[in-house]
Amino acid sequence: MRIAQRIQSVFQLFKMAVGGGEQNFTEGSINRAIILLSIPMILEMAMESVFAVVDIFFVSRINSSDAVAVIGLTESLLALVYSVAWGVSMGATALVARRVGEKDREGAAVAGVQAILVGIVISLAVSLGGYFFYADMLRLMGASQSVIQIGSRFTFWMLTGNATIMMLFLINGIFRGAGNAAIAMRALWLANLINMALDPLLIFGWGPVPAFGVEGAAISTNIGRGVGVAFQLYYLFSGKAIVKLNARNFKVDWKIIRQVIQVSAGGTGQFLISSASWVFLARIISHFGSAAMAGYTIAIRVIVFTILPSWGMANAAATLVGQNLGAGQPERAEQSVWKTGLYNTLFLGMVMFIFLFFSAPILRFFSSDEQVVASGTQCLQVVALGYLFYGYGMVITQSFNGAGDTRTPILLNLVGFWCFQIPLAYLLAIQWSLGPNGVYAAIAVAESAIAVAGIVLFRRGTWKMVKI
Repeated sequence: MRIAQRIQSVFQLFKMAVGGGEQNFTEGSINRAIILLSIPMILEMAMESVFAVVDIFFVSRINSSDAVAVIGLTESLLALVYSVAWGVSMGATALVARRVGEKDREGAAVAGVQAILVGIVISLAVSLGGYFFYADMLRLMGASQSVIQIGSRFTFWMLTGNATIMMLFLINGIFRGAGNAAIAMRALWLANLINMALDPLLIFGWGPVPAFGVEGAAISTNIGRGVGVAFQLYYLFSGKAIVKLNARNFKVDWKIIRQVIQVSAGGTGQFLISSASWVFLARIISHFGSAAMAGYTIAIRVIVFTILPSWGMANAAATLVGQNLGAGQPERAEQSVWKTGLYNTLFLGMVMFIFLFFSAPILRFFSSDEQVVASGTQCLQVVALGYLFYGYGMVITQSFNGAGDTRTPILLNLVGFWCFQIPLAYLLAIQWSLGPNGVYAAIAVAESAIAVAGIVLFRRGTWKMVKI
């Protein structure tokens, strides 16, 4: 009887988490708050990671390592766009969560709208650069002429259509700050369903629809994300959310925009630093040929598939920190971080076990080329060695951001990636002739070191005194 009651209680909690609605997480059980926030955020991030896996699954069926390689090179370029999107999204989450904790709903709405305006301007600038220089960017990344010939249109569509990425991330950050992670989750579900339906149709063609090849993957991804953004805007305009788009708050407020930029700049900076490091790592990997690049690309997609759900728990910690600091409860904010970090580490520990023993079957699901499988397997196994540290590290990083302290993660990323990871990767892979394995080892070592340093700095508690 007691077991049945517990199962029913868990089911009701899951139903409440997925059901949506803004929540006040400044009181009550911390474990309950973590679950209510984490479930929809994990599902949201899982849906985001599905984008990466679905595209690579269908494109790999073209049986061209060049087609897979162009996705990896383009994703390295898009990492810069993701960085800005994540940064502005984090700024929106921090500001909205702080205002919600202070019971200032109008202030939360104004902050969210100004963040959207900032995102629109940035995405337009990226689109212009992509429209004119997409092929040049691939050459800069070390792409061969065959890679450019086969896949440059993929790069064109992904760069010029970056607004769908920007808005999807940014508006979901607003929903997360308001405590309504379920709406963010539903937007990603909708976008993914459309992408999964369109991918095989546009890549391989059917009936009157021509086969676009790898370009079709980019078109379907943009359409899927675009529909997801339309769903988000519908919800905001409908007046059902804390952040409402209306004539009163949908106007430029330079004071709030400066505040959004100030908080977002740190988040954007830290992701730009880390993402730019991935660009250099991809450049090093490309030195060893298309097969190595294809294996690395598939492996990174698989890693993203596992890491993004984990980011869901980290985002939950950011919301809890922001709302509880706004409510004047810093100790409750800190407790939320340590508990979330423990759960995240346990999750990534299970993923690490899977990667260590089942990497090859996972890679063969995407490619039959044994060289590609071998390279990807090595990547999964070596990178997974740092997962236990990373479980805590990613939660700590997001908690700094949720508090509005984006300076500390910037310093961690700058030292960890640029002063340590990139030189170590080049030294191991090129100078010491370890090949791609040297890059994979550098990733695991650097991520672990950054996590340990983050935990030490978090324990000092200076983030509790940040005012935004």
